[in-house]
Formats: sequence, structure tokens, C-alpha cells
Amino acid sequence: MRMRNASLLALAAASLSLTAQASSHREAPFIAQNPSVDGTDFYMFNSYEAGRGAFVTLIANYNPLQDAYGGPNYFALNPQALYEIHVDNNGDAVEDLTFQFRFTNTFNRIAIPTGAARNLSIPLINLPPSNATTPTLNRSETYTVSLVRGPRRGANVAAITNAAGGSATFIKPVDNIGNKSIPNYTGYANQFIYNVNIPNCPTAGRLFVGQRREGFAVNLGEVFDLINLNPLGGRNVAGSATADKNVTSLALEVPIVCLTTAASQPIIGAWTTASLRQARVLNPAPQGPTTSGTTAPRTFGPEVSGGAWTQVSRLGSPLVNEVVIGIDDKDRFNASEPRNDGQFADYVTNPTLPVLLNALFGTAANVPPTPRGDIVAAFLTGVANVNQPPNVVASEMLRLNTAIPATPAASQQNVGAALCFTPAGALVLTNPGCDPAGFPNGRRPGDDVVDIELSVVEGFLLGANNPNRTPAGAYQVYTDGALQDVSQFNVVFPYLVAPIPGSPNGANGISNPAP
Repeated sequence: MRMRNASLLALAAASLSLTAQASSHREAPFIAQNPSVDGTDFYMFNSYEAGRGAFVTLIANYNPLQDAYGGPNYFALNPQALYEIHVDNNGDAVEDLTFQFRFTNTFNRIAIPTGAARNLSIPLINLPPSNATTPTLNRSETYTVSLVRGPRRGANVAAITNAAGGSATFIKPVDNIGNKSIPNYTGYANQFIYNVNIPNCPTAGRLFVGQRREGFAVNLGEVFDLINLNPLGGRNVAGSATADKNVTSLALEVPIVCLTTAASQPIIGAWTTASLRQARVLNPAPQGPTTSGTTAPRTFGPEVSGGAWTQVSRLGSPLVNEVVIGIDDKDRFNASEPRNDGQFADYVTNPTLPVLLNALFGTAANVPPTPRGDIVAAFLTGVANVNQPPNVVASEMLRLNTAIPATPAASQQNVGAALCFTPAGALVLTNPGCDPAGFPNGRRPGDDVVDIELSVVEGFLLGANNPNRTPAGAYQVYTDGALQDVSQFNVVFPYLVAPIPGSPNGANGISNPAP
């Protein structure tokens, strides 16, 4: 699929590049300085792994643009932070369920004799492995997950536990240091996919937290280079600037019955946030991090934080903070909650991008005029008869109709549900290429959200009122040139593939084929 107006794509892509480095990578001034709590992508979809049709998968990605060779410390998540996934199951813009993730990083103080009076700690986070799937780690990463029912800071909190043994503490696999340190990284990481007991849920879910290969595709380099791309040249995997990056995923698979209030109301909304303590004091004489084998942890590290949790990152639907919210309100949006989204309504009803297109290209741009009720449906309420809950309160989040069955991987369309709409704007599930289980009905890893959202901005959901239709009454999906497709992912939980190794060499130092 291609765009028929090169100038239109150029400005749309340029506007996308002003603040974004990918889906939501460093999208606001404050969060750009705090990557460990920067939410990059959020996925929510009916699980399409065989035999898992009764489950929803939630994946929150954090810590963007990780270079695989980013040692010696790599990309541990922040033990001073609170990472959360919120679910609204009645459409009132307030969370009903919140999954809270907290992390602990422990240094094991592996020491070796060097001729000094005492054995000295090594400077690396690992030593040679015991075997292909058992690295020797100098830093251990663990985490807990709690389920809060009702207000996120309420008292109704219970631990999610390992179905095998009942422990409330889980292990996060170390990042993919390289093939010498961890010869079989996939086998190693898969050991930490857990079956978990979720409080008051009759069926076990699944849990994985760890580094994955970046799954979001966007043609950034050419966009920054004065739109140095061919908008008529189609899409390809090599065009993505993030193809050689990793990211950290918080993945949770939950039975649908544990997320919805009743079968008669199957639509849920969700978003992910990260929070830091309100106060931070830097220690001029840090004693070091928590250490194993001691009677008490070293509590006086490089910083001491306290006070109320303060939200610093927020992500529901992709690209909202990049191409919808004004630059002076981006930090405010990251700190806000959906119930307060009325303060941002003008950005959606009267988006700036179409106005910029008209101002620069006039009638040649042919973009729909404001106000734009179709964008309100895509971002704030869900689309009627697809994923809009009854009596919905307009608010930005990712919405999913759990009653629409998952589309098997082999049949998924990377333009999501876009082709389910006729040129007259009607929803027809029998349309050729229609895939109602895709974005904007939730979001799967293979959904090409950049192309879909560019198309929505240019009037895809306006039907007969869309000025970008061809004379025959059809309209096209616009593209940034980078391919997003289900073939780039696994078809089993946690779907995102194993991360790129920091070193492609094998244990003998001889280069292996690229991953």
C-alpha cells in the first residue's frame, strides 16, 4: 500500500519526528532524561497463541533504544520506581484494576584474589557461565507484582504469586550480554516465564519481565534527513531505525473473565504508567547498592527518595503525546490520569497536524477540516460498534473488545481493523482484508500503528466525507516506509522475540551469523 501524495506524507512524517524517537520513546522533555521509567509501547490484545483464546495479553515496554552492547551495566529497571498497568472495565475513565511492578537489584559481590589484602569485587555483572542457560551473575534482578482493585493507591492490594510454590518474588533474566556469557539466551530467558495465581481469579495467568528485541518499526533516519525516503516505494523491515535496538517488556497474560465485569460488557480500556517518589536527595558519599550475604541492605546509595508516588510517564494508544499533544503540555500529559483528559480535548477535536498541512499545501494537501469527531473516536471513546463501551467517558487509553475473537497469526492484517470500514464509513466485518481484532481495537505487536494513525489523521474513518478518497471511492493506507508485521514476532507468549546479543561472537570468539 502506498501514499499518493508525497508532500502529504512528508509533512505528516516531519510532524511525527519533531518530538518522537519512536512510538513513545523520549517523547516529552522530562522523560527524555529518565529512560528507565520511559514507557515506549503498550500492547493489549486477545491472545492468539493456540489454545489461549480465553486470555488477554498486556505488554508494557520501558527503557527505550537499548543498544545491545550497552555494558557494563546494561539496562536494569529502576528499583526506586513504580511501574503499573491500569484497566478500566466500565468506561468511566477510572482504573478498576492496577497491576503494580516493583524491582530490586542485588549485587552479589563476586570477589577474586588479585594480591591485595582482600579479595576485590569484579567490575562486571557476570563471570563465565555454568552452562548454556545458567550465567554466573554479579547482579541479580528480582521483582514483585501486586493487584490493586479500585483506586491505584487504595488499600485493596494482594500479591500475584508463582503457581509453582507460591512465591511472591520473581526473577528477571539479565539482559542479553552476549553469546559467550549466555550461549543459549532464549532457553535461559524462557525459564522465567511463570504461571501465576492472580488474586480472586479462577484460572492461572502468565508473567514474564525481561529484555526483548524492539518490536516497533519506524523510518526515523530518513525522516530526520529532510524526509529522505520514497513514499511510493512500499515498506520494508530494513527501513526501521529501531531494528537494531532492544527494550524491556513487562508482559502479563490474564483470563478475560478476570478483567471484565460481565459478559454483557466485554470492552476494557488500559494504559501503563511509571511513577517516582516526589522527593529525591543525592548522597555525596554513596555506600553502594543492596548487597547479598549481609544482615541488612546498604540503604544509603547514590540517592534517597521519599514522599508520595508522582506519575512521570503515561501511555495508552501509541503516538498520542507525539503528534496530538502540544510540546508545552507533554510533561503535563505524562503526569495526568484519563479522568482528567478534558484539559487536552482541544488537541483531539481540533488537531494541529491537519491545520499545518492545509497551511503549507492548501487544497493540494486535501486534508479534512476541523473539528474532527473521527479522531475523538479513535483516541478518546473507541469506535462505535467496535470497542466503545456504553456511557463512555471520553479519555485517552487503549480500548479492546474482548468478545471479538483473536485473529490467528497467519491471517492477521498489519493495517489492523482499518479495512473493516467501507468508503461510506460503515463497519462491514466481511470486507476483504478486514481484521477487527487489530488496532485500534487493542493493539498487537504486528499492527503497523504509524501507518494506521497517519491514515486516520488523513480521514480514513470519515467515510464519504473523506476528501482523500480516489475517484472510485476507495482510499489508501498511508505509510512511513517501515514495515510492521506479525511475521516479525513469535506466536507464543510473550510474543516479542529474544533480544539482540551484545556480542554476536560465539564462545570461541568466532563471529556467528547475525541474529
